[in-house]
Amino acid sequence: MAKKADKKAEERKAERGLETMLRTASRNHMQLSGMADNKAHILLNINSIIVSIILSVLAHRLISEHYLIIPTVLLLATCLISIIFAILTTKPRVGKGTFTEEQITNNETNLLFFGNFHHMDLEAYQQGIDEIMKDQHHLQKSMTNDVYYLGKTLAIKYHYLNVGYRIFMFGLIASVLAFMASLVYAYQAHQLV
Repeated sequence: MAKKADKKAEERKAERGLETMLRTASRNHMQLSGMADNKAHILLNINSIIVSIILSVLAHRLISEHYLIIPTVLLLATCLISIIFAILTTKPRVGKGTFTEEQITNNETNLLFFGNFHHMDLEAYQQGIDEIMKDQHHLQKSMTNDVYYLGKTLAIKYHYLNVGYRIFMFGLIASVLAFMASLVYAYQAHQLV
C-alpha cells in the first residue's frame, strides 16, 4: 500500500514538474515575442523618421543637386526594405480558426491558440476543451504543442527581425559611403570649374 502511495505521489510530482516547465517555457516565449515586437517597432520608427527627413529635406534639393540622387535612393530603399521586414515581424499569423472533432481526437489542432478556434462557436470550443481535459496525456500534449508552435512563430519573427536589422545596418553604411563619395565627387567637380 505504501509503494502505491509513493508511486502515485511520484507521478503527481512529475506531472507538476511538467506543468511548471511548460508554463515557464510558454511565459518565456511570450516575453521573447514581446521583445521581438518592441525591436521591430524601434526599427520601424527609426526608418520612418529617416524617410520623413529625406522626403522633407532632400527631395527638393535633388532637382538642383543631382549627385545626391543615388545615395538618397539607396537610403530610401534601405529604409523601405527595413520597414517591410519590421512589419513582417509584427504581422499576426492566424490560422483558419476552425477544427473538427477528428482533429481534436487525433491531437491535430491546438485549442490553446486563439487562431485555431476564433471562428468556432462557444459550444463547439467547449466540447473540444472537454475532450482534451478528459485525458491528462492529451492535455499535456496540447500544452506541449502550444509551446512548440509559439517557438516556431518566434523563429519566424526573429528571422524577419534579423534580416531587417542587417539590411538597415549594411544599407545605412552603404548609403553613408555613397553620400561621402557623392560629396567628394561634387567637390572635385566644383574645383575643376
